[in-house]
Amino acid sequence: MSSVALKQSIPFDHFEQLREAREIIRHEADGLLALSSHLDTRFCEAVELLRECSGRAIVTGIGKAGIIGQKMTATLSSTGTRAMFLHPAEGVHGDLGCVSADDVVLVFSNSGNTEEVCRILPIVHQLGAKIIAITADSENRLAQAADVVLEIGKHREAGELSLAPSTTTTAMLAMADALALVVSQAKGFTARDFGTFHPGGSLGRQLTPIREVMRQGDELRIASKEETVRGTLQRLRSSGRRTGAVLVTDEQGVLCGVFTDSDLAKLLEQHRDEQLDSAVSEVMTSNPTTLQDTTCLGDAVTMLTERKISELPIVDKAGRPVGLIDITDVIGMAPG
Repeated sequence: MSSVALKQSIPFDHFEQLREAREIIRHEADGLLALSSHLDTRFCEAVELLRECSGRAIVTGIGKAGIIGQKMTATLSSTGTRAMFLHPAEGVHGDLGCVSADDVVLVFSNSGNTEEVCRILPIVHQLGAKIIAITADSENRLAQAADVVLEIGKHREAGELSLAPSTTTTAMLAMADALALVVSQAKGFTARDFGTFHPGGSLGRQLTPIREVMRQGDELRIASKEETVRGTLQRLRSSGRRTGAVLVTDEQGVLCGVFTDSDLAKLLEQHRDEQLDSAVSEVMTSNPTTLQDTTCLGDAVTMLTERKISELPIVDKAGRPVGLIDITDVIGMAPG
């Protein structure tokens, strides 16, 4: 065997590490499958409590369960349910004042007997809020105090020692995600709503309505289908940001075609100069792909990419041009 082959071989301990890692992932996956198969109508009761909640979802938990609870708070908030996280230790030192009878309190605890969590339960009841417990089973203090219990089941933790919370927190997170997303769907939450709560970064840009970023007004080049190519290009000269397409309209102002820089280049390359004095309707691309201005920018980018076009006219409900998305405006947003 060559020295190069020896250098590229994986040491035995790496094989063991990979084997152990794969076993941990399979172990947690088995826990999720078991959780999925044991869901019952109590899940639907929890969905209904959150869907009808006129106050907020107050999420609480401590330790690893509390971290899962914080993630649940963020997921609820971003998918149409007002939510806040309440640390149980801070709760008994005054922060329970944030809870009202209109709220639903989601309590995360695997054992269901954690002292800090259990101390706040009588006060939550006194305040009149409903309680949803996310816990291992129904035989603990938290479950007995709850209005709805979502059991994640009793799981052996992953890893050689089976001590660090792993399978239980994975199951808890999956239950939290399922609950938040099903509640969101039950409320009729839309991609546009999601975009409202995510205005920043790449995701926010993809969910931005086209009307907020499209070229419009004086940035558009619009011509009647009777105009000549030469006359159109001379009339629509601009010193500002130039679009690569002329939007051609009929007598009612409805878009009927586009004439692009590529179309002009073809005329010149094919020595069809005489058609520069023909009606633009004779050389335009008829019935072009269009979108309405309520479409998300991400969908427009996908259409530009899949159809291999550089300009995408934006029209109103009557089919009249109101904007244009140029590929140069959205470079870098193409799907991978």
